[in-house]
Amino acid sequence: MLSARKFATAASAAVLGLLFASETFAADVTWNVSVWGKRRAFTEHIEYLAEKVGEKTDGKFEIKLAYGEALSKSRENLDGISFGAFEMAQICASYHADKNPTLTVLELPFLGVKDLATEIKVSDAVYQHPAVKKDLARWNAQVLMPSPMPQYNILGGGDVPLHVADFEGMRVRALGGIGKAMETVGAVPTSVTASEAYQAIDSGTVRGVAFAPHAHLSFKTVEAGKWWTANLNPGTVQCPVIVNIDAYNSLPEEFRKVLDETVPAAVDHYVATYDKVYDKWWPELENRGIQKIEYSDEDLAAFKEKAGQPIWDQWVAEQNANGIPGQELLDLVLENVK
Repeated sequence: MLSARKFATAASAAVLGLLFASETFAADVTWNVSVWGKRRAFTEHIEYLAEKVGEKTDGKFEIKLAYGEALSKSRENLDGISFGAFEMAQICASYHADKNPTLTVLELPFLGVKDLATEIKVSDAVYQHPAVKKDLARWNAQVLMPSPMPQYNILGGGDVPLHVADFEGMRVRALGGIGKAMETVGAVPTSVTASEAYQAIDSGTVRGVAFAPHAHLSFKTVEAGKWWTANLNPGTVQCPVIVNIDAYNSLPEEFRKVLDETVPAAVDHYVATYDKVYDKWWPELENRGIQKIEYSDEDLAAFKEKAGQPIWDQWVAEQNANGIPGQELLDLVLENVK
């Protein structure tokens, strides 16, 4: 049997051992990430990044995701980054176009982006432009990686828009360039956040919601829809992952290197995850009896004529008037699309 002194010594050693173990495995740096909704394809690159960065640094650099607007409302993530409320966030340019006007070039309609690989290439080129860096630096922000999104389409209820002209007078949840495109055919674009979309369509506040497939699944708008525009393809939204510049620059060099080197694999993981979304999407439409609308080439050509170049020209003029090289940014996008 141990004496009282030996027992106390052994107990103290055990406690000290636990304390040292705690110190060994505690995170030296913790970053909080503000996202909205729940875990889904749209956030998988951040989840992957957090996991791998943690593994590569033996838990010393911890990246913690906060869903459901726990840290900030989706429209206020850029502001939160600006004053260091959290270190990383996802934003969508169209949620605050006046605060990040340069990014909105990627939300113009009919840019000709055919797949996620092209979307990544184009986005990365735009992020590197000095005007874009300067634009985001006003908010103490810089882009870490894109959240490439496929072309949006509209899921809705009520009368089926069999022709593009049938959208006239229809209230549609459509942001940014998509909203402007829909406006050219008489629709009434309405600014509703992703989290509010199901309630908006279910209550009849809007008749249609423009989302990528993963968002229709995640935000359950598919449960309220009756029809789906399979080939309207008016554009997409730009929702990069950004970081606070001061937080990024203050990272230990080895942590910053791990973070940067993990980004390409995180984006690849995102794309692979998104490919699987369609394996669920098409059966979901079929199981729910949702009508798929295929517009004629004539209909689509007329839509593009109204909503393509005229909206590009308007965007360029607005940016130039505000001292932003609008034409230069648009040309950069179109060149990379080629």
